Amino acid sequence: MIAYSAMIVTMEYEDCVLCPNECHVDRRKATGVCRQYDRTRIAWAGLHRGEEPPITGKNGSGMIFFTGCPLHCQYCQNRQISGSDGENYGIEISDDELVSIMLSLQDIGAATLNLVTGTHFIPAIIRALDAARERGFSLPVVWNSSGYESLHGLSLIDPYVDIYLVDCKTLDKGTAGRFCRTPRYASVIIPVLDFIKAHHPYTDLDAMKGTLLRHLVFPGEIEATKEVLRAYAERYKDAFFLSLMTQFVPPLGDADLPCLTDAEYDGLVDLLEELGIDDGFMQDPSDDDVLWIPDFTKDIPFPLSFADPDPVFLSLKRR
Repeated sequence: MIAYSAMIVTMEYEDCVLCPNECHVDRRKATGVCRQYDRTRIAWAGLHRGEEPPITGKNGSGMIFFTGCPLHCQYCQNRQISGSDGENYGIEISDDELVSIMLSLQDIGAATLNLVTGTHFIPAIIRALDAARERGFSLPVVWNSSGYESLHGLSLIDPYVDIYLVDCKTLDKGTAGRFCRTPRYASVIIPVLDFIKAHHPYTDLDAMKGTLLRHLVFPGEIEATKEVLRAYAERYKDAFFLSLMTQFVPPLGDADLPCLTDAEYDGLVDLLEELGIDDGFMQDPSDDDVLWIPDFTKDIPFPLSFADPDPVFLSLKRR
C-alpha cells in the first residue's frame, strides 16, 4: 500500500469537498454541512456484536463512531451524534489517540476495524491508519457508510478499505427527500456504487474482501425498496452481497408511520427469489425485542449483550 503524504491529506480540510455537499469551507475555521471542524471527534469506540456475522466475528467488530455526518436523515437512529437534531455529542481526539484506539481494538479481539460515518474525517483516518500499521495494526478495515459519498473522498480512502458496508437507502428522489432530507441522495448513490464495484469487483467475506450493500425498508415505501432490489440484481448482484433490513425504528416516535406488514415482507422474500438474490442477509422483522436506538451518553450505548467499550476510549472520555 502506498501511503499518502500527510501534508497533502491535511490540505483536504482547507477547501473541503470530501462529501457530495462540496461545502468549500476551510474547516480549520468553520464547519460545513457535517457540522465538524478539522479536529476529529468520536462518540464511541468498542466491540459491537450486532453487525452482519462475517464482520462481527466471534468477539465483535471494532467500531469507531465518528461525530457529525454529511447527511442528516429525518429518522437517523444515531441522531445524538450525527447532528441531525443539532446535537454534537462526542470527544475530540488527536491522531495519536485515534491510533491508540485502533491498536486497542485489535488487542481486545476485534474481528474488524469498523469506521462508522468517517467521510468528513478521511484525512485524519488516513494518517491514523498509516501510523497504526507502522505499529503492527493488521485488522481488516470496514468503511461503514450511508452511501452519500463523493468520488473524490472515496478515491482517498479506498486504498485502505477491505470491506465496504455501505447503504443504498433509495433510488427515488421523493423518498430521499422525505427520509434523507435531500433528493440528491438518489442521484449520488449509483455513481458511488459503480466506483466501489470497479475497485472491488467481487466479494469474499471469508477473506474479508468486497462489499455488503445494506438497504433498510422505509415505512410506506415498499415500491422504492423493490426498485433498489431490481437495480441491485441488474447491476451489482455478481459483485456485492445484500443485507436487507426491515426493522425501521423512528427515533422521534412518529406513530403515523406504517409498519411493514407480513404480506409486504413475504412479497420481498418472493422478489428476492424471483431476482435470484441469494447471497447475503435479511433481518427477521419478528425480532422486535432489541433496543435498536443507541444512547451515546452511556459508556455502552447498546444493549449490554451487544457491546463492550474500548478501554482506551473510556479513559479518553473520562479525562
